[in-house]
Amino acid sequence: MDTREELLKNVQKIVVKVGTSTLTNEDGKLNIDKVKKISLELSNLSNKGYDVALVTSGAVGAGMGVLNMHKRPKTLSEKQAVSSVGQVSLMHLYQTFFHEHGKVIGQLLLTKGEFADRRRYLNARNVCNALIRKKIIPVINENDAIVSDELKVVDNDTMSALVSGLIDADLLIILSDVEGLYNKNPQKYNDANLIEIVGDINEDIKRMAGGEGTKFGTGGMITKIIAAEMATKIGTNLVIASGDDPENITRIVEKENIGTLFVRKNKKISSKKYWLAYGTNKKGIITIDEGAEKAILKGKSLLPVGIKSVEGVFDRGTVLKIENLENEVIATGISNYPSDEIELIKGCRSEDIRSILGHKYDDVIVHIDNMVIMEGK
Repeated sequence: MDTREELLKNVQKIVVKVGTSTLTNEDGKLNIDKVKKISLELSNLSNKGYDVALVTSGAVGAGMGVLNMHKRPKTLSEKQAVSSVGQVSLMHLYQTFFHEHGKVIGQLLLTKGEFADRRRYLNARNVCNALIRKKIIPVINENDAIVSDELKVVDNDTMSALVSGLIDADLLIILSDVEGLYNKNPQKYNDANLIEIVGDINEDIKRMAGGEGTKFGTGGMITKIIAAEMATKIGTNLVIASGDDPENITRIVEKENIGTLFVRKNKKISSKKYWLAYGTNKKGIITIDEGAEKAILKGKSLLPVGIKSVEGVFDRGTVLKIENLENEVIATGISNYPSDEIELIKGCRSEDIRSILGHKYDDVIVHIDNMVIMEGK
């Protein structure tokens, strides 16, 4: 396998994600010195000509500190109230510390809605790139103060991977309370070894990831592995490293062997297909037969003749899951027809669509250009 020097030689756009465990002390209060050092590191990278964006956790943790709370709020409304207090405190600190180094920041509070809707996704993409072109550092967080469960991204590890796709980042650095991925839990086993480079995220790699995070955060190693799986598909290298020393950010960019590097795929998927796979809410399911499954896996579009059943009520242009007869999701894609019309033409030949419906949008239900095949298929 190539060395880090070779794998990271053309890095220009960098996303740095800092977790709650990195930004807060043991009592949950914000570690102001850590925020200051992270601001310095990103400012220095910007001065060296890199394009940088920051995805930050810590709003709830910061709010807990301001309100002198020692237990994480349990209800959604309590969490959102604490987050609204913490967000002000957190952004004030970032603005102050970045300003000390002559840097301007722009705050972006995102929800799943910005990624699920294609028009809002493209708008967020344009805004991020406009900030970067002006050498303004985007500081991004999920809008915890108003987000509902159905619009929640899940965690900021996933958010950072989505942002990497949003701006076509070359490198994503996730700072956490762990040094990287180990072959076994280092808190339990003295002979645990840090894995320096991961080329393929297989089931063995996923099994190595534990599920729990700190008491003030929501993520664990498994969410970081999912983020790595996402980011590497869009052509972004990802490094998981300890946030104890913010200088690790610069060391990683300078290609030192810090943390675990997950290597990007040689054949990256397009921004549109990345959005289809990870950004959208899937509102329906089409089940297909074996013939249609084989055709899709060979790069063919989905014809009505291969459809066995339709689940959900949806309009034309909706993003769907495409499942095989074993109920495995093999692809996601944009439907050319609404659910009620697919119900009428399923199992039929394309040349019969007009006579059945009285009109015809397309010969195919989902075109291969508007479809992304799931990993491992």
